[in-house]
Amino acid sequence: MELGEKIKQLRLQCDLTQEELAARCELSKGYISQLENDLTSPSIATLKDILMALGSSLKEFFSEVDVDEKVVFSEQDFNEKVTEDSVLNWLVPNAQKNMMEPIHLVLNAHAKTEQDVPHEGEEFGYVLQGKIILYLGKKKYVVKQGESFYFEADKQHYIENPQEEKAVLIWVSSPPTF
Repeated sequence: MELGEKIKQLRLQCDLTQEELAARCELSKGYISQLENDLTSPSIATLKDILMALGSSLKEFFSEVDVDEKVVFSEQDFNEKVTEDSVLNWLVPNAQKNMMEPIHLVLNAHAKTEQDVPHEGEEFGYVLQGKIILYLGKKKYVVKQGESFYFEADKQHYIENPQEEKAVLIWVSSPPTF
């Protein structure tokens, strides 16, 4: 099997479009298309990024035998994305192919997440530290430390941290959308 075909099969198993995979890896959709059609070859670093986004590793990708599915994950397994406003950790590397995707989100003071467009599925969050404002459609909800939220994702939504200190939460999306 060619490298590109194997990447495409993994992407489809995760129910991701080329555009979604490209966004998770900070690549272009065109590059993913060329890669899947074996018109280009990735660097090892790029291949590692792609495989991480697909919930795999170099060892699993090139292994000819089935590897037992991992159940317990540590900080070394997390995929971290740091921006000016937040630190986002995907807690389960292979969550894209699962029914839900948990993340650990640190939202800096007076920062907010990007607005998420309505989509199928449900979302759950638990505030570990601080206080957030959940914007869901035209409504907003204050959620404090020790409180949780749960909603169907059929309205535009995002989270804002109105405080001077950071807010920390666990956020779970089903199906995966992060």
